Amino acid sequence: MNVHLKTLGCRLNEAELEMWAQDFQKAGHQITQELTDAQLIIINSCAVTNDAAKKSRHLIRKLHRENPLAKLVVSGCYATLNTDEVKAILGVDMVIGNQEKSHLVQKILNELSLNSMPMMATEPGETALFTRGRQRAFIKVQDGCRYRCTFCIVTIARGEEISRPIQDIVDEVNQLHQQGITEVVLTGVHLGGYGSDIDAQLTQLISTLLTDTTIPRIRLGSLEPWEFTEDFFALFAHPRLMPHLHLPLQSGSDSVLRRMARRCKTDEFAAIVKRIRNVHPYFNITTDIIVGFPGETEQEWQESVEFIQKIGFGHIHIFSYSARAGTKAESLPNQVSHELKKQRSETLHRLAQQMKQQFYHANIGQSYPVLWEAHTEMHETQKLAFGYTPNYLRVQCAIDPAETLANQIRTAELIAITEHTLQAKIQA
Repeated sequence: MNVHLKTLGCRLNEAELEMWAQDFQKAGHQITQELTDAQLIIINSCAVTNDAAKKSRHLIRKLHRENPLAKLVVSGCYATLNTDEVKAILGVDMVIGNQEKSHLVQKILNELSLNSMPMMATEPGETALFTRGRQRAFIKVQDGCRYRCTFCIVTIARGEEISRPIQDIVDEVNQLHQQGITEVVLTGVHLGGYGSDIDAQLTQLISTLLTDTTIPRIRLGSLEPWEFTEDFFALFAHPRLMPHLHLPLQSGSDSVLRRMARRCKTDEFAAIVKRIRNVHPYFNITTDIIVGFPGETEQEWQESVEFIQKIGFGHIHIFSYSARAGTKAESLPNQVSHELKKQRSETLHRLAQQMKQQFYHANIGQSYPVLWEAHTEMHETQKLAFGYTPNYLRVQCAIDPAETLANQIRTAELIAITEHTLQAKIQA
């Protein structure tokens, strides 16, 4: 059976997709990138914003139109929060909530009567991720969150915290490395809360991966800026742990953070960033900011902008606040107008671009080991290769058309800034 997998949303959704792909292959089925070749389509949906839910609905309908004969299964946060709505969409054969994701493959094969004689199993060691030409794998290490930020619907959709055993993660990383994966990204709904249910900690997991695996690069997904222990910062002295963290700030105003029920004040956030940058001068800190949270006054907005400027981020994901049914923030007074949210968002986008350019300029002249991707583009008579530095800067390099750098780590010097990337030169 040919299986086509689609995802919207976070890296955790991507990590789950990879696990399903491998489970299907272990059962002897094939993963196909061609939608029209599939007998089964699975969508891992998102509902972090109203727009994400809308995109999920659109994707479900689009995939059914393009392959109406395939069985269609929908999972993820949108499917969990709006089960009846998803079931009513034309073409949907099955809805699987987040709490059943770990058994998704077997549940589909059993309940949709698809567990017939499969095609020949793939060769040992061949995974869906690697056959798609990827050099990076997302590893789901935990699910759920015990905190309840007032704007967040995801913690409601994902439920309580559940952590995977350290040895299971070590085994998965070693297996992926043997199969050709060069970098793993640890992901979770509340990654910093890893181990809360199994008497372990994130630092313990990272330390074990650094000692019990030899994969060249370990990267961390989004981390809430609290619960960092003293030994966490020291881990980044290890060259295999990448110097990049995505720390969602959400607002640079303490009064807004209180209404959000965030557990990190601005002075605490600034202290964390200072500690991290003391470890590595070119450490890349990226973040999320919500614009126009209910009650956000002009003074609070200016406080937020000033704090963001003070910190200086390599990249900012900017979200205009969108009320989500079932969250506390939906009922908060003094909702900000659409026009004002739009103005503030445009201002922040300009500031974010300035800070990104400043970080680019600071890195010019530096040499980094770059993990090069399979993706290349032709530009006149040259072939452009693309890759990422340890501190998560996307770079491009002109190479001979007959040459390939795919899934290789080669040192390159950053020499110039292009429109969306940094230009690099491979060192001999």
